[in-house]
Amino acid sequence: MKEELIIYKGTQDRKILDDMTWLMDRYRSGDGRARPLFYECMNGLLEMASAYGFSGNLWHCYLTNLLVNDENCYSVACEIRGDVEGSINQFALHDITVFKEFFDFNFTEMTEVLKAPEFHLVIDYEGPSQGSRIYSTKIRDRICRLAEQFAACESALEMKAVLTGFYREYGVGKFGLHKAFRVAHTEDGARIEPIRNISHVQLDDLIGYEIPKRKLTDNTEAFVSGRKANNCLLFGDAGTGKSTSIKAIANEYYDKGLRIIEIYKHQLEDLNDVIAQIKNRNYKFIIYMDDLSFEEFETEYKYLKAVIEGGLEKKPNNVLIYATSNRRHLIRENYGDKEGRREDMHASDTVQEKLSLVYRFGVTIFFRGPDKKQFQEIVKGLAARYGVTVDEEELLLEAGQWELAHGGLSGRTAQQYIDYLRGRQA
Repeated sequence: MKEELIIYKGTQDRKILDDMTWLMDRYRSGDGRARPLFYECMNGLLEMASAYGFSGNLWHCYLTNLLVNDENCYSVACEIRGDVEGSINQFALHDITVFKEFFDFNFTEMTEVLKAPEFHLVIDYEGPSQGSRIYSTKIRDRICRLAEQFAACESALEMKAVLTGFYREYGVGKFGLHKAFRVAHTEDGARIEPIRNISHVQLDDLIGYEIPKRKLTDNTEAFVSGRKANNCLLFGDAGTGKSTSIKAIANEYYDKGLRIIEIYKHQLEDLNDVIAQIKNRNYKFIIYMDDLSFEEFETEYKYLKAVIEGGLEKKPNNVLIYATSNRRHLIRENYGDKEGRREDMHASDTVQEKLSLVYRFGVTIFFRGPDKKQFQEIVKGLAARYGVTVDEEELLLEAGQWELAHGGLSGRTAQQYIDYLRGRQA
């Protein structure tokens, strides 16, 4: 059956599917390899359950996981958009019919012939309460529910409709199942890897900064809605919530097809490779650069300038660049640059070269450090949010002492102080 697949050939590890297909064809043959292989498949399904946190019918969970991760011409066309037209639907239905046979296969006779009664535990598995090492709990549960939906489908056509609905709502593969990514450099180029544990912060968790947050959400809303939007630079004092704001929009707009790819300064040479991998997907991608700044001797910023605006190839409409920095001007400047004290005969050109990067960000958002009153409001707001029960006068007095010894007035300092109180109360 597996050899008949046309679209869903897949690139994932399919050893269990290969072995199970072999067993389905030969378990009655008396081949001595069958029983050990059956137990090996059980081991593989249990290892999968441990890694992914699956429970219930592990065979169905395994098949479902293959389907939601298989990036092919049909699944990629359906991601975020839903139903597509054309002959591709007939090829997809053919493959789903094969998977329907896998889902409906009755293992009762196989377990009797191969004397492996333990298999009934595999198709009614109660896993430990531990989470998934690969998926978030939400994604894990989503796949388990989808497996149950597939099992309840009465036809391959119904199963195809359920799967297409999943692609429309969540997408396919790593970009469909995860919201944030990092880049790893390999011999074959840049590899985009999911970040499996992103902070579940929301913009409301950042107390104050209503104007900067509104500018950020307005630009991001326009982007995910398919309207014109700008690259965005968040700059200002340390600890004021710039990075937190980026994490928050990753959480807030995930369901609208937004994905975040974090890239570091030393990886900018991989930027074109990263964009080439995402430009034809149906998601909106923000390439995120945290704490971005350059010294005079660092020339990696030239890669970034060319990608943002200036290269021959147009930046894809589904890609924006968001950066955070403590500097308004991303490249270090010296007084000598402006006063012409250096040997550079064209000092003004040097200044323009250094300013040209920041000018390529259409939206710049300033995060100012709080004054004492604003700092106290942040402390009180965080204390109320986390249920810290301390007399207000004592709370603010200690907060003032804390900020003097721990980096000054900032939202980060306030959060660290509240975390300290929570630990002390516990």
